[in-house]
Amino acid sequence: MESSEKNVTQNDVAKEAGVTRSMVSYVISGSKGRSVAPETRQRILEAIDRLGYRPNKAAQALQQGRDIFVQKQIGIVLCNADVFRRPYYAEIIQGIYTAAHENKYHIHFIRFFDELKDPVLFNELIHSEEIGGLIMISTDLCIKNRQDEEIIERIKERIKKIVCVEWKGPGLCSIIFDRQDSAKKAADHLFLKGYNSIAYIGQNDDRIMGVKQSMLEHNLEPQSLYTAPAFTMSAGYSAIKEMRKKSLLPRAIICGSDEVAIGALCFLNEEKISVPDSVALISIDNIETSGYTNPPLTTMNVQKSAMGERAVEMIVNGTANQEQGAVCISLPTNLVIRQSC
Repeated sequence: MESSEKNVTQNDVAKEAGVTRSMVSYVISGSKGRSVAPETRQRILEAIDRLGYRPNKAAQALQQGRDIFVQKQIGIVLCNADVFRRPYYAEIIQGIYTAAHENKYHIHFIRFFDELKDPVLFNELIHSEEIGGLIMISTDLCIKNRQDEEIIERIKERIKKIVCVEWKGPGLCSIIFDRQDSAKKAADHLFLKGYNSIAYIGQNDDRIMGVKQSMLEHNLEPQSLYTAPAFTMSAGYSAIKEMRKKSLLPRAIICGSDEVAIGALCFLNEEKISVPDSVALISIDNIETSGYTNPPLTTMNVQKSAMGERAVEMIVNGTANQEQGAVCISLPTNLVIRQSC
């Protein structure tokens, strides 16, 4: 029975389920201080569903104390709108939501970094009376000048629990994967399979250093490495097309991400250049699509969901400290061998 004429209270739910109000409160709040029998919990949840109960946030805040209520609110700041189109970041955000849900925390907002340049919006959202923690994803891609750096500093002053994902924020906790080590492992795999002519297409960051490190260890000249910047599928397609035009196609290519590799693979398939018989491909990320390309991509698996989950856990357990207390957690990667090399 749904009621749209009056507010359904926890007392109503308790009466419907045949339990005490305190038992209902324990189930709704997710308190770990008291165990509730599975059948009792299910009966309460069914009563909530039948009655259409929804928490009164104002009453919750009064009951729990405003500070406790706010501490369970998490904000997310993304680098830009392109994040929503990229499956890599979708898995990170999925990990954040999963961990928040499991810990009875709530995502209060998702915003882009540039939006915070609006002082009205900044003052509305970035405030200790609004959120207890903040997760900033790949925000380094947006920091281009001193004004941007000042925004980061103002955020740090207002919000004490901040975790950076996919970048190392100055004086802030961060969750990353080792880009250099991942690229080195990818290159090592190619050399182990006998590919001595390689190129790199992808982000211009520590991944290039990882490839060059592997080349040194295999007695190859790092300066001979051909690199092409690419961040998207279309850029990967264009980069390898240009290599073909210049007759620079090597025996194997390391791509900085699966999306770049998918673009490159699309061009190779169009040109009927066999992979891996003519050109081998290996990439970094292991997004779901990488297992369904033609051929399926060999790639370095990055723990994307786990990065989001760990970020939330640091806020929940109070280890998201700043300055001297800040820590950087680097999650390991592993090789997923498929048929592209």
